[in-house]
Parts: sequence; structure tokens; C-alpha cells
Amino acid sequence: MIAKKIRLLFLFSLCMGNTYAQENDSISNKLTKELEQISTNGPLVGFSVAIVNEDGTLYENGFGFADKKANKQYTQNTLQNIGSISKTFIGVALLKAQELGKLQLDDPINDYLPFKVVHPKFKNTEITIRQLASHTSGIKDPSEYEDKGYILKDFENGNAKVSDNFLNPDEMMPLGDFLKAILSEDGRWYKKKTFSKYPPGGMFNYSNIGAGLAAYVLERATGISFSEFTKKYIFDPLNMSDSGWSFEAIDLSMHSKLYADPDTELAFYMLVNYPDGGLITSVHDLAKYLSEIIKGYSGNGKILSEESYRMLFEPRLTDQNHKDRSDNEYNDEYNMGVFMGMSAKGQIGHTGGDPGVATHMFFNEQTKTGKLLLVNTELDKEGIQEFIAIWKALIAYEGKL
Repeated sequence: MIAKKIRLLFLFSLCMGNTYAQENDSISNKLTKELEQISTNGPLVGFSVAIVNEDGTLYENGFGFADKKANKQYTQNTLQNIGSISKTFIGVALLKAQELGKLQLDDPINDYLPFKVVHPKFKNTEITIRQLASHTSGIKDPSEYEDKGYILKDFENGNAKVSDNFLNPDEMMPLGDFLKAILSEDGRWYKKKTFSKYPPGGMFNYSNIGAGLAAYVLERATGISFSEFTKKYIFDPLNMSDSGWSFEAIDLSMHSKLYADPDTELAFYMLVNYPDGGLITSVHDLAKYLSEIIKGYSGNGKILSEESYRMLFEPRLTDQNHKDRSDNEYNDEYNMGVFMGMSAKGQIGHTGGDPGVATHMFFNEQTKTGKLLLVNTELDKEGIQEFIAIWKALIAYEGKL
């Protein structure tokens, strides 16, 4: 009798599971149709989306083209660089290095660097790793960040557009050399105005160079490259097998073309300061990472300890650190943990943008549900409207899946 009861309960739960799966498929199909309708004849050439929670991926899909000329579809497995969402990987990596005893977030950066980085207006105030990670180091992005930081993958690029600031491949340099040239007093591009009028630990000033410097500090502290460290401690444990920091590290045949506008393909490029925005991944892989981040926020993460995750999300900024503090729902600069952005309205994550790239990654701290959007097209006025429409569709469906 007991066995029969268990069997009946099992069959009931199986039926309920099938009903739930059918309902979920129906919702997924509705979302797919809505996103297809948005993308039809829109200015975005291709994009991918995902909705996740701490249990895994609830929905993922790709739309439009990864290669418009070749009629190649953009799918959930299509690869592209993701812009500044990459910085959150610096934060996780720093905390893993701290767990391994290689550094402490409040250590002065000059404890690790082979060259000195000193704020010229506050020479007796050390810059710390934590200040880099909260964008309060006093380091700004000089013009050389844009002018010297983008490098063409190839010398010959056919009909693809080469932006004015894209340099030839032979001008690529190691990350440390790039940072030294900009931030060391004897560097060839050093300028005092690269540093703000505020002391380290003072005013928030979003700094791509500061992010790259944090990753370089990690390299010096651990003795291995940032790309190797993140592969070992983030990508491999999360089975992000298609992700990497260079074209050599990924399957190039899976990489999307990038577009300056719907009809203009951009030449492939690399970043000298690659940790700040150069991660190449798919929405399928990135969804695994976002799900893990949500687990970590809930105290169940596996790649960092519970204490490290607490630090990742610990808000470090106050009104005194901001000149103008926007309370927009998806403003990732309202507050900052360890390279982890937080809005005033409970959204945690990061945005990203580079030539031909626009990205969003956020989760809701109350519902523990997250959303991803990766776009392979430069956003003009119409592109922004389509981007917003896609994001609103994800918002409308995230609670239904």
C-alpha cells in the first residue's frame, strides 16, 4: 500500500512536471515570437538573450545575423566580446586571489607593481586594490586609452570598416607596458591630468585603465596571467568552455561579425587593456556565470566562499563619493562592490559597450532572477529603441518562466 502510494505520488508529480514544462514551453514560445517581431526589420543585426535564476538558465536564444552577408544566424552559442561586463570577472578573480592568500584588497598596489603608480596631487596617499575595484582610485582614462588601446586583428580587412583609432597588429603591446606608459611618471604617455583632483578613496570616477591595473596587480601577485587565472578559477569550474580573452582562445568560426551600422561590418579588433572589456563569450556561457553570481548572492555559490561573495556585493560608495548620483533602475554606477555594479532599485550587474558591441547583465536582488542581452551592432538612436524594447520584453517574461 505504501509503495502504491509512493508510485501514485510519483506519477502525480511527473504529470505536474509535464504540465509545468508545457506551460513553460508556451511562455518561451511567446517570448521568442515577441523578440522575433521586435528584431524583424530592426537596426540591430544580431543579438542574444537569456533569463536565469540560481537553478540555471530558464530561457536563451539568438536572433538576427552573426554574419549578415553570409546569412549566418545569431544563436545562443554565437560568440562576441561583451565590453565592460568583463570587469565583474576581475572582481571575482581578485576575491579568489585573496582566498588563496596572494593579496588583500586593502593592500597598496605598489606592493605588487614593478613600476610606481602615485597620485601626483596626493603623493603620500597610497592607492589600494579596493579603490581600483570601486573606481575611487583617482585614476581617469586619458586619450591614449582610446587612441592606443584598440588593435586590429589583421593587417588586411577587406571591405570591413577600420575605425580611425584602430591601430595595426604590430602595435600590440603587453598589458603591463601599456599601463606603465600611461601611469608611471617616466612613462611615455604619462600626464598629471590622468589623475583627478580628488584623493584615492575619494570621488567615484569610472576608470577602464584602473580596471586593467587591478587585473595586472593580480597577475603580479599570483605569478600567472589574468587570462590563465580566470580560466582556471572561473571558466573551467563553471564549464564556460567557449569563453576566452583572445581570438586564439576561442573558436573563431563561432564569433559574430560586429557592425558599425546595419550595413557596415567592422574589422575585428583586440584590446590592449583586455581585462576591462575584452572577454569573448556567448550568452549560453555567460548565463552559467550569471546563475553562479546569483547563487553566490544567496549564499550558495561554488567558485568563491560565502565571505568572498559577501565582499563582492558589499556596497562601497556613499553620496560623498558621487557628484551626481542617478537613481535609474539599471544604473550600475550608483553603488559598487568589487567591480560589481548596483543600482538604487535593487538591480545588480553591469553594462558594457565597445565598437559594435552593447551588453546588459543584471539580476534582481529580490526575485533572484537575472537577464542578459548581447548585441553585435553599434547603437544609434533607433538601435537604442530596439535595445530597450528587447530588454522590456525580458522584464515582462522573467517572472513567468
